[in-house]
Amino acid sequence: MPSAGYGPVKGGSDMVHVLIIEDDPLIAMNLQLLLEENGATSTMIVATQDEAIDAARLRRPAFITADVGLATGTGPAAVAAIHRAHGWIPVIFITVQPDAEDRLARTGEVFGKPVNERAIANAFKTKMAA
Repeated sequence: MPSAGYGPVKGGSDMVHVLIIEDDPLIAMNLQLLLEENGATSTMIVATQDEAIDAARLRRPAFITADVGLATGTGPAAVAAIHRAHGWIPVIFITVQPDAEDRLARTGEVFGKPVNERAIANAFKTKMAA
């Protein structure tokens, strides 16, 4: 079972559940607020690759945001494992070096840090409308 991360699961169980994979608590909480303001009905924040995989096993997310580099493991490895177990789930990767992460563009959109809130919100809304 994953640790509580930086925040508990919020909201109902039948809407847009978002898994936030981010090891920086301030960025994670900022993403949580941003996504909730733009339609996420529940969120789970986790900080490691293993916590992400466990959280998705407990509750399949409808959307994922993933930091590329984590203190333990990587966001891309967590997303790949989640996709294998649960099928395709839309994802946004967030990294300090977005230009160096071309390989991730096949799986999801790649955004840089600091986080561009408008771009993240637009990508989230577009992917959830599809």
